[in-house]
Amino acid sequence: QVQLVESGGGLVQPGGSLRLSCAASGFTFSRYGMSWYRQAPGKERELVAAITSTGGSTNYADSVKGRFTISRDNAKNTVYLQMNSLKPEDTAVYYCYVAFVLLHVWGQGTQVTVSS
Repeated sequence: QVQLVESGGGLVQPGGSLRLSCAASGFTFSRYGMSWYRQAPGKERELVAAITSTGGSTNYADSVKGRFTISRDNAKNTVYLQMNSLKPEDTAVYYCYVAFVLLHVWGQGTQVTVSS
């Protein structure tokens, strides 16, 4: 079955960096665009970054532009989110996401906490 497994979250100080990974299985990874979302306590889930199937195009939420980078390795069936210059407002659970015609799949999420 389709599965997305995130890793790499944790506690980091403001200004620090983290790299999230999302390992995909159960589908032909190289054929699908992938996205990262996040949800902070008391807030709606929001799109953070997205990447096309080949990695040739990306887009970002305004709040993370210039600080976050999404990338993928189709040989490893993995999508990444490099997060630099982290701010307390980046604190959230980060989710990996893929959409098929009749099915949307989310990972279990990984907690990112930015605090001194």
